[in-house]
Amino acid sequence: MKTVKISLNSIDKVKAFVNDVTKFDSDFDLVSGRYVIDAKSIMGIFSLDLSKVIDLNIHSEENLDKILTVLKPYIVD
Repeated sequence: MKTVKISLNSIDKVKAFVNDVTKFDSDFDLVSGRYVIDAKSIMGIFSLDLSKVIDLNIHSEENLDKILTVLKPYIVD
């Protein structure tokens, strides 16, 4: 499992993010405080405080480089 920090600070970014993660068979969880949300659930994402940086847990060892490349626009350092 790999964890990266992402920012989803606009509705368009959330839509694009969900479209990107649904392309992969792997599981993705968004963690904000004590909440853990399926990253493929657009309704779940909107229940989070999107003004803050969110942790994304990527449950995949294969395709990790490809996943990180696709998700690069959302990742914050």
